[in-house]
Amino acid sequence: MEHFIETALLTHGLQSVTNEEIRDIWRDNKNNIVWIAKGEIIIGNVEQYLDFRAETEKLFRIDCINLNRALEEGISGALTASGTMAVCEKYKIPLAVTCGMGGIGDIKGEELCPDLPALAEIPVALISAGPKDMLDRQSTITWLIEHGVTVLGACRDYCTGYIFTGEKVKLQGVYEKNCRAPLLIMNEIPEDKRISDGAILEDAVGKGKKAQEDGRYYHPAVNGRIDELTEGYSSRIQLKALFANALLAEKI
Repeated sequence: MEHFIETALLTHGLQSVTNEEIRDIWRDNKNNIVWIAKGEIIIGNVEQYLDFRAETEKLFRIDCINLNRALEEGISGALTASGTMAVCEKYKIPLAVTCGMGGIGDIKGEELCPDLPALAEIPVALISAGPKDMLDRQSTITWLIEHGVTVLGACRDYCTGYIFTGEKVKLQGVYEKNCRAPLLIMNEIPEDKRISDGAILEDAVGKGKKAQEDGRYYHPAVNGRIDELTEGYSSRIQLKALFANALLAEKI
């Protein structure tokens, strides 16, 4: 199925991953990666995107709430899941692809991440590896279901986490066919590939909160710290998961 792929993870979330490593994993050269360059929506392939990635430190994170402002004010930035869904709607693309998504938690300004209202209100389905580990997954999934979003697993009818493994949370079933929004398909990272040391997450969350206090982005700081503590492993499994989600989108 036609789909667009978000760029927030590729731009801000893979601290130790080089462009060469992205090329080695990203074997698809289709024009379906989306970002914003000086207020213009760019739909390009991985090689075009890698040129844009060189400016990481200068790039904003653009969600569905601030997308129009970015377009009007000539801002450059990477698109989050909700931002990608909003661009999909503009181009009548039925499916968006992300890796880790937002949810409900105690992140300042993101107590309810824009990804959730986007799923409920924008007529675009989303493939994700699941809510990020510092979030309340049960509350996130409950909110989505209560707001009319169908939440299905790609392979099983429950989820257990993102790059760490937590409690089992029941979903509404397993995806079989019909990709009609409002729909979230969770294609999880295999548990045997995840990080087992929960203390790493606790440490990283502290770094994320400190980053917010300093006026920097929360999620890149968390991802960066986990990357450091796992010697890049966390970044590599997320990159592979994003590409796996893109491959799943091709099959739908």
